[in-house]
Amino acid sequence: MWLSKLIAGVLIAYFGIVALAFVMQNRMLFPAQLASSQQHHGEGPGDRLELVTPDGVHLKGVHIAAAKEPDKDAPIVLGFGGNAWNGEVAATYLHALYPEHDVVVFHYRGYAPSQGKPTAKDLLSDSLLVFDYIENRFGARPVVGVGFSIGSGVAAHLAANRQLDGLILVTPFDSLRELAVGHFPWLPVRWLFRHDMEPGSELNELSTPVAIIAAENDNIVFPNRTAALRQQVGNLVLDRTIANADHNNIYDRAEFREAMAEAMALMSGNAG
Repeated sequence: MWLSKLIAGVLIAYFGIVALAFVMQNRMLFPAQLASSQQHHGEGPGDRLELVTPDGVHLKGVHIAAAKEPDKDAPIVLGFGGNAWNGEVAATYLHALYPEHDVVVFHYRGYAPSQGKPTAKDLLSDSLLVFDYIENRFGARPVVGVGFSIGSGVAAHLAANRQLDGLILVTPFDSLRELAVGHFPWLPVRWLFRHDMEPGSELNELSTPVAIIAAENDNIVFPNRTAALRQQVGNLVLDRTIANADHNNIYDRAEFREAMAEAMALMSGNAG
């Protein structure tokens, strides 16, 4: 009798954890509150941008102009931050990397000051709206997408649906669902997961030049998921792994900044 009660208790606890994981996956994947805490108080750098989605959600962005008048072939850098990144912080970081380029980053849906609630489906569709907005505002200029972590999935989707002149993916993955399976192998993730991003399949036959910059000791985006993506990219022009770096400290490494500069030089050459 006691064994039956023990098994029943374990099963109840397990299914309780499964239910909690299902309910909490939005908050785990999209910690918008954490990103909002990085916001500038008052006006930050650059020009404020805004677009309204077909479902009435106001998305806010920032444009930081090039430090000097850019060459006519210098691409606009369109950035997509990680899931805990504030859009303004991402724009400032990209401007420091690429001061000779115009930089545009929008706050994800649900990430203040943007409105709405974040889902993978909405972030992917919003990326197309952002691109179209940039094209209308700045004219038919070259655009290079730069995606960090979960933003690599958003940038890959954009590249598959709009004409980019290049794509730089930092700590990227082939499938968000498979990445979640790797983090929680003891949960039925494939049944529960509601936030599909499949950059591997989207980049499979794409001619857009792609650069991948990964961290050797990444414990968030596991190296096997980045390796799987490499095998699927149709036009991989740069593949760099930063030795001894992890998912977060990669940004502090001189080798990372050098790789980002090399990647942009390749993309700018393609745009020219």
